[in-house]
Amino acid sequence: MATVFVPCDGPVRPIGRVGPSVIPAARLAVLVHRGPPIEADRSYGALASYVARHSLAVAGPVREYYLTGRRDTEDGSRWRTEICWPVFRTGA
Repeated sequence: MATVFVPCDGPVRPIGRVGPSVIPAARLAVLVHRGPPIEADRSYGALASYVARHSLAVAGPVREYYLTGRRDTEDGSRWRTEICWPVFRTGA
């Protein structure tokens, strides 16, 4: 299952299966993937390895934030996606 969200201010009127939701705050390990999302498998692997190697994983969905994409430029090499893996808090 996937949740697609668009940040917005103000009320959202439910339409069909689309409705408002609050994305909860989370502590995240973040890696910026450079290039099209279809090529993000190695970036996901690197981030997952880091989280596993440091025993940081917690339950929760992985998030993707599309910083630069097709709407910004047709040049796929300039696209940027933040991949955010939930982790537990390690310090104050």
